[in-house]
Amino acid sequence: MTSFYERAILPRLLTCACGSPAIMRQRARLVPQAHGRVLELGVGGGLNLAFYDPSRVDYVTGIDPSPQLRNRASAAPRSPNLRVAIEAGEAEALPFADHSFDSVVCTFTLCSVRDPAAALAEARRVLAPGGDFYFCEHGLSPEPGVARWQTRLDPLWSRLAGGCHLNRPVADSITAAGFRLGSVEKAYLPKTPRFAGWNEWGAAQTKLSRAPNSG
Repeated sequence: MTSFYERAILPRLLTCACGSPAIMRQRARLVPQAHGRVLELGVGGGLNLAFYDPSRVDYVTGIDPSPQLRNRASAAPRSPNLRVAIEAGEAEALPFADHSFDSVVCTFTLCSVRDPAAALAEARRVLAPGGDFYFCEHGLSPEPGVARWQTRLDPLWSRLAGGCHLNRPVADSITAAGFRLGSVEKAYLPKTPRFAGWNEWGAAQTKLSRAPNSG
């Protein structure tokens, strides 16, 4: 059973924190690139929905394990021409067939899933060959001093922030999951504490299936 804090307070805190001006600018950069059949991992309060381009997207399926956040996502602003379905689910065990999506969008989600490697493996599984994985995540700083503080603060931060972790690597984890990284940008978010502000964003691709040899 979830606590009152998890049911009533945490969803509002997460929506507020994840809706900061710096983070919303990152969403506005990344999300419009999604195309075709789109899966959003950890749709949360639906803050990305306003940024999808209906002329590029067939539909968006957003999953999240939190009923409170799913309710917020269902009411979140979006284009009236955007087809959206909000469903219960966890990134580590997606309830979809192989190759079901052309794009997977993952923003500020890998920090809080129980098993990032499993979530990334599932994202690869449901993407069509040549599909795109769009990500924008905070994580482990490349600066040793900042990284040490992230590790020190992580146990307390995780308890207060719904399982969010400060010190998970981003691009390296995506590469280790078998994706081919395309363009990746990295920087500290402005007006954000450095221990929580290291951000990596960009796109990665699944490998195209090889055509069978002829002759």
